[in-house]
Amino acid sequence: MATTTIGQSVHAQQDKAVQQAYTLLHLAFFVAPVIAGLDKFTNLLVDWSSYIAPAVLNLLPFSGDVFMYIVGVVEIVAGIVVLLRPRFGGYLVAVWLWGIILNLLLVPGFFDVALRDFGLSLGALALARLSEGLNKP
Repeated sequence: MATTTIGQSVHAQQDKAVQQAYTLLHLAFFVAPVIAGLDKFTNLLVDWSSYIAPAVLNLLPFSGDVFMYIVGVVEIVAGIVVLLRPRFGGYLVAVWLWGIILNLLLVPGFFDVALRDFGLSLGALALARLSEGLNKP
C-alpha cells in the first residue's frame, strides 16, 4: 500500500511539473511573438530591417520597412494562434523561426541570433508536443 501511495505521489509531482512546463511555454510563445510583432512597427527594441538579408531584400517588391510590418502582423497572428491553439501554434512558430534562421544565415554577423532562434524553435516544438500529450487543441 505504501508503495502505491509513493508511486502516486511521484506521478502527481511529474504531472504538476509537466503542466508547469506547458504553461510556461504556452505563455512565452504567446507573449514573445506578440511583443516582437508589435515592435516591428516601433523599432524600440532594435532596427528590425537590419536583420533582412540583402539577398532577400533584393527579391522584395517593396521596402524593408514594409516587409517588417508584414512580418510584425504575421508574428502577432502567430502569437494569438499559440494562445488559442497551442498544438498547431507551436509547430507554426517553429517553422516561422526556421525561416528566420535561414534568412539570418545569409547575413554575416547574425549567426548568434540564428543559434538563439534555433533554441527558441526547439522550445516551440516542445510546446506543440506537450500540447499533444496533454490533449490541448
